[in-house]
Amino acid sequence: MTGSWLLLGLFLGSAEAGKLLVIPSDGSHWLGMKPIVEELGRRGNQVVVVIPEASLSMGPSEHTTTLTYPVNYTKAELHALLDGNLTEILSTDLSSDLTKFLLFFYQMHLLQRFIIRNAEGLFFKEDLMKKLRDYNFDAILTDPFEPVGVIVSEYLSIPAIYMQINLPCGVDALASQCPSPPSYVPQRNTHFTDKMNLWQRCVNLVRTLLQPMACKYMHTEADEIASRVLQKKTSIMEIMSRAALWFMRFDFAFEFPRPLMPNMVMIGGMATKKSKPLSQVSYNFSCICSKLKMN
Repeated sequence: MTGSWLLLGLFLGSAEAGKLLVIPSDGSHWLGMKPIVEELGRRGNQVVVVIPEASLSMGPSEHTTTLTYPVNYTKAELHALLDGNLTEILSTDLSSDLTKFLLFFYQMHLLQRFIIRNAEGLFFKEDLMKKLRDYNFDAILTDPFEPVGVIVSEYLSIPAIYMQINLPCGVDALASQCPSPPSYVPQRNTHFTDKMNLWQRCVNLVRTLLQPMACKYMHTEADEIASRVLQKKTSIMEIMSRAALWFMRFDFAFEFPRPLMPNMVMIGGMATKKSKPLSQVSYNFSCICSKLKMN
């Protein structure tokens, strides 16, 4: 964590407060990012968080300024959509490599529909986009699970800091050109380990070769929106390749060994909270248990 604060400080200015734009994704993505965002605000940085009007978990946070933009769905509709998709995914039989393979493409289809839901709501709200431009931000912290923040970073021409949990198509490895040897780096949803037999390595190789196609399919509509907003032919992958920093929300103690690029930093335990002191009753009980063990 110390390294994370240091790297963020380099972008925001170590001697004086900086200006940070934050565009998070909903759910657990935001819960993992929120502690960092609030701490940066507490330390005197000007932190502006941009969120949709309807969301599952996002709202005003401490020591920050929150701006909202309209979306064409309600919180209830979002809950219903999420419940239906989760039920479909959790009920899928994963006993064979074929069903795991089909689930991979099903996830791509769901993500393609989901990741553009907020894009038009933000980019076509001209007064909000002008306000963001007038802030003159030093950097943007965003979760590339949704490409909204990715496009905004290019639109405002500011350094992009990505904080993400691994996406099914491995966009982090593709965009950063990070080595990912299929012989021992297992793909998502394969349930393989870093020690694979010949068949598993073949399956993993096929999945690795399909990654670029899967990412292109997943970002088809997002690429069109990015090209329209930026008024030039571009893609989400191309924009993400210019990332200043990648904060990978993995705990190295639970991950299989794999290569990382120099601008990738593994961070873990972001959603954990400092434990509260034990009550007097709990403390006395713990002391009694310790004495019994000693005897």
